Amino acid sequence: MEQTPNEYSHIKGWGVDADPKNEPTYPIKNYTGDDHQRLNWERPPLQAVTVEILKSNERPNLSAVFGTSSPPSGLSGAIRRYAFKSSESEYGHWLPLLLADRINVVEGIVDDLRQGHIPNIFAEKGWKADWKYNRKGLVQNVLIGVVVTTALVVLLNWKKKRLAA
Repeated sequence: MEQTPNEYSHIKGWGVDADPKNEPTYPIKNYTGDDHQRLNWERPPLQAVTVEILKSNERPNLSAVFGTSSPPSGLSGAIRRYAFKSSESEYGHWLPLLLADRINVVEGIVDDLRQGHIPNIFAEKGWKADWKYNRKGLVQNVLIGVVVTTALVVLLNWKKKRLAA
């Protein structure tokens, strides 16, 4: 049984885009008839690949443009390479990328120190603005950080003493 488009009119919202006056770009858009010729365009030259680019295993080609300012490197780069082996619909892709971002922050601080630059972590984390506009939240976050750090230090020292005994 073959159906024609008119037989779908019982579906709510069917043909809602058929009226050109109900189209979001009306009356500004100048219809030239080229709207249906989009697949016949010639792709412009792609960006040159000068550094390692990680791409999704779900896409056959590289994106037309991509960032080259910070290619994957170090431990965070190895974690990113591992993450891109998984599908974008899996936690095995996104969780390692989150971990790699956190590790990359530490790598950046270590790199700054190695080059003789002491990073201003308070300014880079926006603590001055937090102190001005969200003092309670900043104090709460600092206290939580102190408690967690203290608990970890105590736990590690307690395990060392226990193993030594």
